[in-house]
Amino acid sequence: MGTTDIYQLVETIAQQADKAALALATTDTSTKNNTLLKLAELIEAHASTLVAENHKDLVAGRENGLSTPMLDRLTFTPERIQAMAEGVRQVAALPDPVGETIEEQVRPNGIHIRKIRVPIGVIGIIYESRPNVTIDCAALCLKSGNASILRGGKEAIHSNQALAHLITLALRANGLPEETVQLIPVTDREALTHLIKMDTYIQCIIPRGGEGLIRFVAEHGTIPVIKHYTGVCSVYIDAAADPDMAQAITLNAKCQRPGVCNAIENLFVHSQFAETHFARIAQALVAQGVELRVDQRTQAILRTQDIAAKLATEQDYAAEFLGLILAVKIVDSVQDAIANINRYGSKHSDAIVTADAATAQTFMTAVDSATVYWNASTRFTDGFEFGLGAEIGISTDKLHARGPMGLKELCTYKYTVYGNGQTK
Repeated sequence: MGTTDIYQLVETIAQQADKAALALATTDTSTKNNTLLKLAELIEAHASTLVAENHKDLVAGRENGLSTPMLDRLTFTPERIQAMAEGVRQVAALPDPVGETIEEQVRPNGIHIRKIRVPIGVIGIIYESRPNVTIDCAALCLKSGNASILRGGKEAIHSNQALAHLITLALRANGLPEETVQLIPVTDREALTHLIKMDTYIQCIIPRGGEGLIRFVAEHGTIPVIKHYTGVCSVYIDAAADPDMAQAITLNAKCQRPGVCNAIENLFVHSQFAETHFARIAQALVAQGVELRVDQRTQAILRTQDIAAKLATEQDYAAEFLGLILAVKIVDSVQDAIANINRYGSKHSDAIVTADAATAQTFMTAVDSATVYWNASTRFTDGFEFGLGAEIGISTDKLHARGPMGLKELCTYKYTVYGNGQTK
């Protein structure tokens, strides 16, 4: 397909989405919910087809040398397919944000002003190897009254096309414009370049993927972008931490699924805790296959227990490993831990383990991240876990959304003003 053809294809898709968004903005909640419930049924009914199409992508991915974490993100299992369907049902069960009153007042002159939620309009979602994003984003955009344009990566093209077909069937069955959700059918990079400049028709771009993709979109597009570049998350084990809890949270946050953005890359340990308890946690991490990259103080403690660990570089504490590598540093206070997290982290998700409520409050107030935890794993930073049904993405921006983004974050607002003849 030539350059002109790709541009015309993307422009046509954007124009159709713009028209669909105007229709969807006034669609009643029942129709949207019925469409979502139909989609969930179709996902379950076509599970074997989805696995077969996904297998094509996995074969191609292995041939093209995709990393183990990328292959994991790409893979459909029966459990993950069921989770997609359940996520869609959860979105259907959530309150419709469109038309919700945010605040209202009656002015001294009698004018009644309401601030209400309305759809953003057309949202472009750009993502790489996780085909479940196709369903999550389509469901959230549909429920919040937005048309969506999906541009997945070439590594998931068969999976994405199969899912997009089911979405089209659900829309058709409920009388909604099929252009409400559209998947760009070509994987040429040029299609992405055109998409992120269609500001006449698209109001927002949400990229989900590696830092290179997100920076490209942010730097070359002309449409507002909601993003997070990396997931450099941390756990801080305080002097007053329960050792068993600290070990359980650390292992879960690092090992349960190391290739995702809410897994930790850094572990900061109070010196008092480190002297008496850290070696046991280090042994448990190593037993799980984790490579430890540590400062000199930590290395000295581990040597006494014959636990091997590499010396960390400055860059290690700012790295997103997306695998079984963990950077460790001993600190002497909660203030020291906070300073390190705010310096090296990516403002995504960070946790403190402590029995001291005052220390925990200091940490949670001073750490400048979208999500901060006390005595819980960072792995909960997720739309499903937050009760959002699914998530459109996780934002580390401060405008206009932050953290896991659900239905309300996919709305803007407008003022509706009611009078009875007032003039100024």
